Amino acid sequence: MTTSLPLVDLVIEARWVVPVEPAGAVLDQHAVVVDGGRIVAIVPRAEVDARYRARNRKCLPQHVLLPGLVNLHTHAAMSLLRGLADDLPLMRWLQDHVWPAEARHVSAQFVHDGTRLACAEMLRGGITCFNDMYFFPAAAAEAALASGIRAAIGLITVDFPSNYAADADDYLAKGLAVRDRFLGQPLLSFCLAPHAPYTVADRSFAQVLTLAEQIEVPLHLHLHETQQEIEDSLQRFAVRPIERLRRLGLLGPTLIAVHAVHLETQEIELLAAHGCSVAHCPSSNLKLASGIAPIARLAARGVNLGLGTDGAASNNRLDLFQEMRLAALLAKERDGRADAVAAHQVLRMATLGGACALGLDGEIGSIVVGKSADLCAVSFDDVALAPCYDPVSHLAYAVGREHVSDVWVAGRQRVENGRLSEGDESGLIGMALLWQNKIRP
Repeated sequence: MTTSLPLVDLVIEARWVVPVEPAGAVLDQHAVVVDGGRIVAIVPRAEVDARYRARNRKCLPQHVLLPGLVNLHTHAAMSLLRGLADDLPLMRWLQDHVWPAEARHVSAQFVHDGTRLACAEMLRGGITCFNDMYFFPAAAAEAALASGIRAAIGLITVDFPSNYAADADDYLAKGLAVRDRFLGQPLLSFCLAPHAPYTVADRSFAQVLTLAEQIEVPLHLHLHETQQEIEDSLQRFAVRPIERLRRLGLLGPTLIAVHAVHLETQEIELLAAHGCSVAHCPSSNLKLASGIAPIARLAARGVNLGLGTDGAASNNRLDLFQEMRLAALLAKERDGRADAVAAHQVLRMATLGGACALGLDGEIGSIVVGKSADLCAVSFDDVALAPCYDPVSHLAYAVGREHVSDVWVAGRQRVENGRLSEGDESGLIGMALLWQNKIRP
């Protein structure tokens, strides 16, 4: 009798399920069964009705169901600075435009509003988790919780004063208080986020490392983004930044090296030997003319890779489908091999790779029984996606974020038919326009 079957919260039926684990798998005509916010089964569609009763059912006949995307590096609140100063090299962009604008305008309200705007953009593009680095992290945490997205909140440290904190000691003390305040929130995790070797002194790095070991969180920092950064380090410290971090003891399995564009062979070996992860941000690197990271060589040495958008001020989109396509194409050109980075590999970077870097791979990043139901559905019912011989190829090379139809975070639907399930999108646009009028030069 059907009444004896287990009752579950949700059954999602899809034309294809791409679980990411095991690697290379594509499940045809399958269903993902969700209960209590977790994946409890992955079964052929023909069997699901004989095994489960569902309170809710979602049928996706022309869709791919995949894990929610993980944005491994962003400055979410900088959505409010999107397009403020374009077509400039990194340090001029920072020193002449971004940092002065931040000094004038960044506040807890700025961070809350900018992060809410970013969360809406990311959710609609299939991103269910983001790794943030910015001032006023409590405001970012509150915005993420209000949006229903998963977030790794970066507890930033720099050696200069800001509207948020006076010095490195103040940044760390305030960051630790933020972690303590939100520690019980299941959708939040934390990273210590010393900004970069050129903004953090040796003493501050030592404090960060001690604290990271005590509270067992990842380290998230910009590293080897530009050639100028390396030249400045050679002048100030007589070593390249990675070697400086090695001497300070910061290289290790918890380190997320953002950008890692300019790497010598021995530096790739160092990152691999210490089990570091790299957050590859191809659009931002191209826009700022920073270079192209050697991700095929990093992958060949076993370095864990994830994808990041960076902030909307330097991209100018929070779009991981764009980053997947660029990452794969740029790697092919850089290495002169069409197979340098393949479709399944770049999809792993956008999902499980980011989860591994954050220490969340037991919870998210793949469609596996027991994991949280952080899921993204992509509709292939579009003339621009026909025909389809290989759905993973389409995800890497043809799909745009506009094809995302539905998104779930911990089993709760956050996007339905391409629109936010909750929240006022027109209100967010109005809020952004108010900030535009304040910030406009």
